[in-house]
Amino acid sequence: MPELNIIYNFIAIILPFEVLQMRFMQQALLGMLLLAPMSALVGVQVVNFRMAFFADAISHSAFTGVAIGLILAISPRWTMPLFGLLVGLAIMYSQRRSLLSNDTIIGVFFSGIVAFGLAVVSRNGNVARDVQSFLYGDILTIGDKDIISMLALLIVLIVFQTIGYNRMLFIGISPVLAKAHRVRVASYQYIYSGLLALVIILSVRAVGVLLVTAMLIVPAAAARNFAKTAGGMLWWALLISIISALIGLIVSAQPWARTASGATVVLIAFLWFLVSAVYAHLGGERSRT
Repeated sequence: MPELNIIYNFIAIILPFEVLQMRFMQQALLGMLLLAPMSALVGVQVVNFRMAFFADAISHSAFTGVAIGLILAISPRWTMPLFGLLVGLAIMYSQRRSLLSNDTIIGVFFSGIVAFGLAVVSRNGNVARDVQSFLYGDILTIGDKDIISMLALLIVLIVFQTIGYNRMLFIGISPVLAKAHRVRVASYQYIYSGLLALVIILSVRAVGVLLVTAMLIVPAAAARNFAKTAGGMLWWALLISIISALIGLIVSAQPWARTASGATVVLIAFLWFLVSAVYAHLGGERSRT
């Protein structure tokens, strides 16, 4: 795509690292730089609303979505996001309608999803080998179509957060109070759940099922230690996510490292969290003295 070629050439100019002169590395970097802010935008609310278990359930639905696609001879590019979106909306619907606690509902869906995926995979050894790649992820395999999908989702997320960030904070504090102030609680919860599911499913391509939740919560948790306001937490999460993505991808491609790119990105974000924890501890000590 000519439009993306311009971006790739720009990356090669402003980041003159040898590893970034190859097209597949430029695609990987652009993909990570799109996934990072998306993860930050939804990750802040995952941390604030205690939805890490929800995110984990959605990430494991990707495993089942891929298995279904391979069994039915349909591209996992379609079955994975559709199944993840369906699971996310189903969990939110059940949480709103059931008297059971949220973590119980998520645990039930989580168990059913994983069991169904394993049952499907166990019937076919070839499918098991294909699904395994999604457990670990590989950002180096994404193409221009994936990048266009990420860009479109990022634009939608930015619009949603611009309109609804304060309303989502209100809902997180008290859905009943938010509804009393004419906030459309159900609409925002369903839209957010759907967008979160899509972000998670796209992130599986980069870091795999095992580390998707870390992409969401580690930068946001570090941001919470640094920030003093809700808005500041969002900006800190964006900064940490983008820097972690950039440094992690470049480090993973170095001859002395040769590590998985997704794991390296998460490790860089984890270092940010350790620094933020020290910062928060020292800040607490100063306030007490």
